[in-house]
Amino acid sequence: MAGLILTLLVTAVSFLIISRLPFLGIEIDGFGKAVITAIVFGILNAILLPILTLFTLPLIILSIGLFFFVLNAIIFGLAAAIVPGFSLRYGFWSALLGSIALAIINSILLRLVAQFT
Repeated sequence: MAGLILTLLVTAVSFLIISRLPFLGIEIDGFGKAVITAIVFGILNAILLPILTLFTLPLIILSIGLFFFVLNAIIFGLAAAIVPGFSLRYGFWSALLGSIALAIINSILLRLVAQFT
């Protein structure tokens, strides 16, 4: 349970970091909205990603896995549509670049936090 809460907080901080990068076009109102966004993003990843992966498996195979970036962008955009206070200025491109940036920053922060726990 503590690991889940830690991952949630790290993801919320990652959302705040990527919202500060001006070229991505991602806007989050505050830390509370970042936590809500992290929760919604996690739930969407847990429920929708396996279903979308199953339906788009031929595209994933043909693109050698690169279509996963598009699936992550779709989930990122859905989270922005669901959570008020979380918006994408440039639409799909913000979602695509934001999901890539989120994966990179989240990995770095989780690795750093894992050293201290």
